[in-house]
Parts: sequence; C-alpha cells; structure tokens
Amino acid sequence: MISYSHLKIAVVVTIVPVLLTGCAVGPNFRSSKPPSTNAYTATALPEKTAAAPVIGGAAQCFVPGQDISAQWWTLFHSEALNHLIHLALANSPTLAAAQATLRQAQENLRAQVGVVFFPKVDANYSAEREKFTGAVLGQAATTGTTFNLYNASVSVSYLLDFFGGGRRELEALQSQVDYQRFQLEGSYLTLTSNIVTATISEASLRLQIRATREILTVQEKQLDVVESQFQLGGVARSDVLAQRTQVAQTRAILPPLERNLSQTRHQLAVLAGMLPSEAVLPEFELDSLQLPQELPVSLPSSLVRQRPDISASEALLHAASAQIGVATANLYPQITLSGRYGSEALKIGDLFGTGSSVWALGVGLLQPVFHGGELTHKRRAAIAAYDQAAAQYRETVLLAFQNVADALRILDADATTLKAQAEAEIAARETLDLTQEQFRLGAVSYLSLLNAERQYQQTRISLVQAQAARFADTAALFQALGGGWWNRRPQDDITAPRNNE
Repeated sequence: MISYSHLKIAVVVTIVPVLLTGCAVGPNFRSSKPPSTNAYTATALPEKTAAAPVIGGAAQCFVPGQDISAQWWTLFHSEALNHLIHLALANSPTLAAAQATLRQAQENLRAQVGVVFFPKVDANYSAEREKFTGAVLGQAATTGTTFNLYNASVSVSYLLDFFGGGRRELEALQSQVDYQRFQLEGSYLTLTSNIVTATISEASLRLQIRATREILTVQEKQLDVVESQFQLGGVARSDVLAQRTQVAQTRAILPPLERNLSQTRHQLAVLAGMLPSEAVLPEFELDSLQLPQELPVSLPSSLVRQRPDISASEALLHAASAQIGVATANLYPQITLSGRYGSEALKIGDLFGTGSSVWALGVGLLQPVFHGGELTHKRRAAIAAYDQAAAQYRETVLLAFQNVADALRILDADATTLKAQAEAEIAARETLDLTQEQFRLGAVSYLSLLNAERQYQQTRISLVQAQAARFADTAALFQALGGGWWNRRPQDDITAPRNNE
C-alpha cells in the first residue's frame, strides 16, 4: 500500500520535467553566416595550368563547386601510399589521443545530463550507539540512558532549473564535444596530409640523389679526361684543380640529401605509429605517383562548413555563448526540492515495523543578495570571453580563405615554373653536351666547360624540386579545402573506438 508520503515524493519527481520547460536566460546561439564572396582570389584563375613534358608535368584543371573525396590521397594512384595511410590511421598515437579526448568530453556531457534532468536518489543506512542525559532536554542530569539507534532511508533532492543555468551548462558541454570532434577531424586531416607530403619529399630526395650521382659520374669521367690532357700538356694544372673542386663540391651535396632522406623515412615510420628501427616501409619514387589532373575547388560559401578548424572555432564560440547564460542564471534564485523516507528503530528487527517510519519534505530557496559584485563581474567576464572567441573565429575564417587562395595561386605558379625548369634543363643539357664536344676538340676553354657543368647541375636539381612542388602543393590544396571528411562512409567513422581499445 502506497503511503501519503510516498505519493508526495512521487509528485515532486514527476513535476520536475514540467518545471524545466521554462526559459533559459542568456543569448541563444546562432551559427555565423559564411562570408559573402564568390571567389578566393582577386583575379580569376585560368581554366587549366601550364603543362610540361616531364613527370608531374600534366596540366591541371580547376573545377569550381566539385566535391572532394574523403580519401583524396587515392587520386595520386599509389597503392603503397594508400596502404601506408591505412596503417597510420590504425596505429597513430596522435589519432588515438584525439579519439580518447573526444570520448572524455562525451562522458562529461552524459554526466551533466544526469545532474540537470534527474533527481539525486541515495539510499542510507546507519547504526549508532548513543548515551544521553536529561540535560539535553533541560532537565536535571541523571546517570543517562544508553541505547542503539538504527536508521534506513531513501533521500531525494533536485535543483530546479527555472532559469536554465543547468541547460546552458549542458549546451556548453555539448559544444565542447563538438569542438573535440572537429579537433579529431583536424588531426585526421593533418596526419594524412603529413604522410602524403613526407612521401612526396622522400620521392623528391631519391630523385635528387639519383640526379646528383649521375652528374657526379659525368664529372668524374670529365676529370679523367682533363687529367689525361694535363699529362699531354693540353691543359693547365689549374684546370685539373678546378675540375677536382667541382667533383668534390658535387660529392659534398650527397650526404645532406641522404641525411634528409633518412629523416623523412623516420618521420613516415613515426606517423605510421612504428619505431624507425622496426618499420618496414615501401620506397617511394615520383614516377610511382600520378598528379591529379582535376582539382576540386569548393564554393567559398561551403568552406566554413568543411574546414575542421573553422568548425572547431565555432564550437568554442558556442560554448562561450552558453557560459554567458550560466553566469546570468547565477544571478537568479535557486530552488532545491528534497525528500526523505525511511525507518528508525531501537532494534534492528523493528527497523521496518509499524510505527518506525519517518519522512521529510523540504524546499530550499537561495537568492544571491550581496556578493561584492562577484556574480555581475563574472557575467561581464563571460561576455568578454565570448567577444574574444568571436574575434578568434573571424581570424580563423580569414586564415582559411588565405590558405585556399595561396594554394590555388601556388599551383598555377608551380605549373609555370615547372614548364620553365623543364625547358631550362633541356637547354642546359644540350649546352653541356655541345661544350664537352667542343672542349675535346679544343674549340672552347675549360672555363666554359665548367660553367656548362654547373648550369646543368643546378637546372637538374631545380627541375626535380619543381616536380615535387606540384605534387606537394596539390596535397596542400586538398588540405586547405578541408579534406572531404564529410563524405566519409559510416563504416569509416573515426570517432568510434578502435578494436584494440
């Protein structure tokens, strides 16, 4: 049979959700509007870039409004690269840390949901042995009475969210969850972009090392020729020394290149979540990569929803807005409902017997009266924090548009540069071949041959660097546009815990 006291406690718990439907004080957050612009650059981009007859020299077309693949790196058509990225996504500690931070924010949100929308219910049991005298009742002291007291009860308490402070706190925590989710997307994009860039750097270094060694082989052969001519009296000793210096200088280029190659390999191992000493990585060459010929260019109005850093900054702005509501609600009264029902007895066997029940209902009201301006100034501080977050959001948007504008212009310039470098390399090679033949016939001085060798060496290395720049800057464009995470398949959700967690 349900007692009257049980009924009153049930009524209190039932009306709580109704009371929560009141208005929440503070501003209601609205997402910022995207910039009203139709272009990233002041001048229009060409329909396609320049082309050159070398590796990575294909013309690239800018396709406005085209969406980005979630696995954009597959556009380079390298199975080795795809496998390495798959391995890194499964083993990267950076990604694992971001996933754990997201789960932490989600659990903090769930914990606060329980605080705001549900009462606290606690079961209590106590056993005491007491002695008291009549003095506690204002009577003459006696020898006192000793007894045992047993208590078993259930207590319920709830803070009514009349002014929405609790709901604003939930709103702020949800914004923190959104922030961590976009931070995770940013980590994902950075990880994949760094792997692609490091792969291209490795391929470039290998090609530079190969070109330098080929040049060194030619120079060493030329040194043999010059030394033979010196023995025959055809050239001066200064010419021999100059050629030896040229060979030594070219040979000195190799160790830094090999060092950089080793460091790049170590970087790739760590990005993939492996020790450099234990990693078994494929070797990448530029001719194993294919330059994407269609470059998607998202609409400017879409960029603010695609860039993880912009979305993360907006989440912080949302959290700052909610904190204004929290600080505002603290200025208003707080009402707490409480109830307790249980049993007290002198013997444990009588604890739940007739006449042992006890209950209590209570309402508490807390109205801030004077706190020395603390609450008012905290609200003003929350407003200032919102203004700061708004300014940082605007700065993030501006930098994002700058990133895209820079990437687009760099790609156009890269193509023109590569074409010019390819032409310069052809001319320098032909000049060297002709000068070498003329030198053998005695038609030109050794100084002319030395200059031709230097020019060819410089143009050959510059060509390799220009080739790699087109690949790397193409990857930078995909990164600047957000990486296509919004097109990821449900089974590839990176917010879910990994199998080994």
